[in-house]
Amino acid sequence: MSLGLRYLHSNKILHRDIKTANMFLGKDYKIKVGDLGVAKLLSQTQNMAFTVVGTPYYLSPELCEEKPYNHKSDIWSLGCVLYELCTYRHPFDAKN
Repeated sequence: MSLGLRYLHSNKILHRDIKTANMFLGKDYKIKVGDLGVAKLLSQTQNMAFTVVGTPYYLSPELCEEKPYNHKSDIWSLGCVLYELCTYRHPFDAKN
């Protein structure tokens, strides 16, 4: 998962919806990052994104606060996925 995310980030692509449902296990047991439907390509002059998109359980604090964000938000979401894989529950669960 982290190698797939590193590839996207090295090409200035923010996935913006990293979650367990977007990780796919292939026949060769390789994990593939999928569903790039809300991904964003950053230009050389634009290093931050502003539009709030994603799944609430996996949103980084800056997205929740509607602040500009970058690839680090995808890393936060990946941490939430890893937590969920280890504990079988979301790291944060609240009504808002």
